[in-house]
Amino acid sequence: MKVTLVGAGPGASELLTRAAQEAIGGADLLLGAPRLLEPFRDGGIPCREGILARDLLSALRKEAPGKAVVLLSGDTGFYSGAKSLLALLAEAGIEAECLPGISSLQYLCARLCRPWEDVFSASAHGRACDPVSLLREHRTVFFLTGEKAGQTPGDLCRVLADRGFGEAKAWVGSRLSYAGESVTAGTAGSLAGQGFPSPSVLLVEREALFSPWPYATGIPNGEFLRGEGIPMTKEEVRAAALQKLRVAPGDILWDVGAGTGSVTVEMARLACRGRVFAVERLSAACALVRRNAQKFAVDRGVTLVEGEAPAALEALPPPDGVFLGGSGGSLRPILELVLKKNPRARVVVPAVTLETLGEAAALFRELPLGETSVTQVSVARAIVAGSSRLMKGQNPVFLFAGTGLGEEEP
Repeated sequence: MKVTLVGAGPGASELLTRAAQEAIGGADLLLGAPRLLEPFRDGGIPCREGILARDLLSALRKEAPGKAVVLLSGDTGFYSGAKSLLALLAEAGIEAECLPGISSLQYLCARLCRPWEDVFSASAHGRACDPVSLLREHRTVFFLTGEKAGQTPGDLCRVLADRGFGEAKAWVGSRLSYAGESVTAGTAGSLAGQGFPSPSVLLVEREALFSPWPYATGIPNGEFLRGEGIPMTKEEVRAAALQKLRVAPGDILWDVGAGTGSVTVEMARLACRGRVFAVERLSAACALVRRNAQKFAVDRGVTLVEGEAPAALEALPPPDGVFLGGSGGSLRPILELVLKKNPRARVVVPAVTLETLGEAAALFRELPLGETSVTQVSVARAIVAGSSRLMKGQNPVFLFAGTGLGEEEP
């Protein structure tokens, strides 16, 4: 048995490549979703409906054709069922080949007479998708969408509009290549909540500069919402601490003692495909963290944990990096828990008081930490004194940074 996986394009049979047409014409059996099989039902070749890889494999084993063609929407390498089916075919020892097709991304961009080389692609069809984080990271994003709540073009546009991207340009392509095809243009705000025929896809493009600080750390202190008596890590210290943490886009991060949430916000901006757990024991501070996360459109990437460390950390996933802004006197047990969760975690501990300075210095010698460093951040800001300006020094902060030396569990 030989199985050919064919990218059937958006759906219309005239968009099939010649190689795909020849493979279909020489097949003993056609398999695929109902809408993809529809043009071939009267062609004399047996058709079997199936979408899931295991169902397709079961049908192939039952029918045992000499040559079989599996029709897959779009291109076989673009969010396609080909990936899982190829793995099952390989396990079963069945010979397989792939023929590419036209993806809905290619088709929609061609209809709009625009290139797609600069477009980031994502799928909201049956999987978690945060359109805000994606549009923050990439100027133009294409979404494969679904029919369920939260997956439709209107739902994705609603999320974007609610989180500050209502003016982003948006195009919805519906029933592409079929009778009744339509392309609806507007903004995320104007298309929010609208219904569109299935199948549909969404293309969104934001302004080149949507924020005064699109990439850099150290957001000015005055941009954050503040609360009386709730501490905030200042911009210069924030920038230095995040550099020490070496945050990657997919990192899982903890901000322990989140306070105002300034570090949480900057972490979430950098870990745009990861998740930040903001841990804070004060209810008023938790409310402030939530409001600042919403203001900077990172709330979908932040999980707020109200409680006291280390107990509040027990249920959290292993972190790649931890900023320990407040320990409540539990610095040692918190660090020990971090390294137990992930023996290779990166940690940064700021020390303002002499007591914390001495404790952190001892712990960074005793605990299994390598690549350790201690950096003093001393900042002075200009203040007006009559007709002159003077430099007023801020409290120095010592940043202890290190990486766990242990071995990660397999």
